[in-house]
Amino acid sequence: MDKIHLYDKILFPLVTEKTTNLSEQNKIVFKVPANSNKKILKKNIEKIFKVNVTKVNIINKQNRTKLTRGRKVKVSGFKKAIITLKKGQSIDLTTGV
Repeated sequence: MDKIHLYDKILFPLVTEKTTNLSEQNKIVFKVPANSNKKILKKNIEKIFKVNVTKVNIINKQNRTKLTRGRKVKVSGFKKAIITLKKGQSIDLTTGV
């Protein structure tokens, strides 16, 4: 499989305070396309980063409305994947892909 096709199923890593706390438990969070599934994500991450994935959890965040400066604003939803790596392995997100 071509490297370009491997990166199609991973949009970018989510780096927040919560996700950095998850990295202590060997978990990395990525934003993924709406049509991705667990099997394909596991294969792609193992090939790209050369790590062993033990578990993949997918969370689908729904669209919602938010009140900003007195106006209703639509916040679009997205899908994120929490990847659990084998103990002792890690992915360095600061180096870039």
